[in-house]
Amino acid sequence: MSLLHHHAPVEPLPELSRFRAQFHACLTTRADALFEVCEALVSTPTPVRHLAQLSLEP
Repeated sequence: MSLLHHHAPVEPLPELSRFRAQFHACLTTRADALFEVCEALVSTPTPVRHLAQLSLEP
């Protein structure tokens, strides 16, 4: 039997919200700006090689 079947079901939205809050708390200097850059990097549909490319994304 797989160990995956023993995990309790997790609600995705509260889990994501908790992760975002914990990640934001880890950022010390300029937390809001760094968080927005990380969020932009994660949400781009294509790979980004340079941060300047983010300005071209919709």
